[in-house]
Amino acid sequence: MTPTTLALGPQWLDSDYLIGQFGLLGVLAIVFAESGLLIGFFLPGDSLLFTTGLLVTTGKLNQYPLWVVCLLVALAAILGDQAGYLFGRKVGPALFRRPDSKIFKQENVQKAHEFFEKYGPKSLVLARFVPVIRTFTPIIAGVSRMNYRSFITFNIIGGTLWGVGVTLLGAVLGQVEFVRKNIEMMLVAIVLISVVPIAIEFLRARSKAKKAGEGVERPVPVQRGRHARR
Repeated sequence: MTPTTLALGPQWLDSDYLIGQFGLLGVLAIVFAESGLLIGFFLPGDSLLFTTGLLVTTGKLNQYPLWVVCLLVALAAILGDQAGYLFGRKVGPALFRRPDSKIFKQENVQKAHEFFEKYGPKSLVLARFVPVIRTFTPIIAGVSRMNYRSFITFNIIGGTLWGVGVTLLGAVLGQVEFVRKNIEMMLVAIVLISVVPIAIEFLRARSKAKKAGEGVERPVPVQRGRHARR
């Protein structure tokens, strides 16, 4: 039975439809675009990878073994971020002055910039699991002229964890009958789970800031008495 996906938008944004029409090459192109091209922020990255893994397991996308699919997806994600970084270095601050259009929204750039400023280099890993933010974060890293060696390191880590992780999750869960019968529910769950790493990091940062505040010693007021020097 062919899985049905949740209708969250037009048919051309439906993961099952995209995979059926364009196959693995289409998946790789979308992953590349969503990872670092301005036009890719609206593409269904998480649900697409989950559905890809599921279809590989169920035999509906069996041109390549699962390990090859995971490797190619991770490579596309890494190269996409690389393109975004180079674009950001070339465009620079002009990106923040670009007017809004039907596709480009300055709000998305600001959110990604705040995200990058807050979490630093590890934002390249965390952003992978947050739709829209993952598209703009490598671009902001380029605008900020982040150290290239650090960028490559965190780019590879993030691209591998996201590309391989979500695809494998779909493949593993695709073997469970309940998942195959409730694919719509699972895709919604994937979107919700994607915010967990950010929630954890936020709580850790908040706890750290609270402890730092408690650790500041208050000055003891000097009391002048009869034994004080005149």
